Amino acid sequence: MKPSPIVAGPPVTVGALVRRRLAEIKRTTEDLAEALEVPVTYIDELIAGQRHPLPGRSDVYERVTSFLRLGRNDLSTCLPPERPARTSGPGAPVRRLLLDLCEPKTARALEKRRAQHGNAELMGYCRRLLEVAQGAVRRALDDHVQLRIAASECGRSYPAMRLELLDFLDATPATLTTRALNEFLVPRIARWDVDLETGVLRVVLRASERRRAPKARALFPALAAAASAARAVAAPEDAA
Repeated sequence: MKPSPIVAGPPVTVGALVRRRLAEIKRTTEDLAEALEVPVTYIDELIAGQRHPLPGRSDVYERVTSFLRLGRNDLSTCLPPERPARTSGPGAPVRRLLLDLCEPKTARALEKRRAQHGNAELMGYCRRLLEVAQGAVRRALDDHVQLRIAASECGRSYPAMRLELLDFLDATPATLTTRALNEFLVPRIARWDVDLETGVLRVVLRASERRRAPKARALFPALAAAASAARAVAAPEDAA
């Protein structure tokens, strides 16, 4: 399907198209941020080309398309070519955390194979584990009511909490951080293992994730724990 006349002519970037359409429909970046339910800085970075949301990972492009009254394929026409995946990651701290979640015998074998043959194999398993956690996070992103409850429990604004999820949905094995791993993978994955002969991956979810618990402590355990501790400290002073 061809793009609409809005993007006819020389190729433009997503940022340039967003900037132009905001001017044409006489709306602001603040208006678009409100429609996407994200901080204004997210829109500023999108326009500046500092953010490249991955298609199909979240509702960002669908909401932008609706708000700017674009054709169905206009934004996809402006997306840059997909870059070849980096093979240098995951970094050592992330790798250690991933292997800590792995069956010990398999983890030792994987580390030995990585030392001999490089990161490609481990990156493949990391990608599949990411997909497991990102599937759970995508469900959380779609549950607006529970996400607002989680934001309140964590002492965060709803746009800031939603941004946390969007950032994780755009994570890849090469960009995954230890913070994201601890916040999103560790609370969901109790143990993983792989048959090194067949490549069959086995993932054991934690009990709370099997119930798909929507509470903040399940979505953002570190943030929820910190907020709870802060309230406990503040409570005696408030009472006084």
